[in-house]
Amino acid sequence: MKIVVSGSTGLIGSALVPRLVREGHEVMPLVRRRVTPGERAFSWDPEAGTIDRAGLEGAGIDAVVNLAGENVFGRWTPAKKQRIRESRVHGTRLVADSIAGLARPPRVLLAASAVGYYGDRGEEVMTERSAAGDDFLAHVARDWEAATAGAAAAGIRVHNLRFGVVLTPTGGGLGKMLPAFRVGLGGPVGSGNQYFSWIALDDAIKAILHVLATPNLAGPVNVTSPTPVTNREFAKTLGKVLGRPAVLTVPTFALRIAFGTEGAAMLQSGQRAVPIRLLESGFRFCYDTLEPALRHLLAA
Repeated sequence: MKIVVSGSTGLIGSALVPRLVREGHEVMPLVRRRVTPGERAFSWDPEAGTIDRAGLEGAGIDAVVNLAGENVFGRWTPAKKQRIRESRVHGTRLVADSIAGLARPPRVLLAASAVGYYGDRGEEVMTERSAAGDDFLAHVARDWEAATAGAAAAGIRVHNLRFGVVLTPTGGGLGKMLPAFRVGLGGPVGSGNQYFSWIALDDAIKAILHVLATPNLAGPVNVTSPTPVTNREFAKTLGKVLGRPAVLTVPTFALRIAFGTEGAAMLQSGQRAVPIRLLESGFRFCYDTLEPALRHLLAA
């Protein structure tokens, strides 16, 4: 297929693009710069609301994977929160409405979302049929997903990929944790009782390919392992794999100093999300439990 990818240099995109190429697909990234003559890419500026519609029209694209969005890590100032929301909602709406208006729209749009959609619901198990939550990230995710409505109305098969924490030692949550855990200074965050919905990067990429190739799937898809764990269990398992103690709790006051009140609350909340739609459609995980996943990732 001819596949347009936004966020192609991000945590997931940088692993997805070479995998798509190895599978024989032609990948055309959306980039925030001027495209050079002959380059198979399209320029866009989500903040300005501009995108190369003429280029998209002439390319004959079959699918779009939209992964762009501001990183949620960092201190949650009002400006940071605005970037988190607008980079997701405005960017997704620009992509969805643009491809909906093409004379030959792509068959499928895979749009990133997150399990934060469900809010913090304690031990309640979240499936794709669960209702949205009521905190900041839940509101962002709800509007993020709603931004794909134009594409769905045009008959494009739309999937909102509700990612859990994607595990890779090269970045994201695990990448930020590793330095402390490697010297024995890691441990649970806050109470440690909040659930941690995770997925190994290998399985996240495999899930994207599966959704692209499975036309009878419908609606949102939880891209998480089937075995979420508590934050305390995650810290204990990571310490075990590294051969280091993992008992130093990160206190709430320290999180508030580093991330602000709302950012700290986000780090102490969690979702017990399970991938019902992936499993029902025949998807098989390479790493469905945490310890083998971490041993694979850290050995690699």
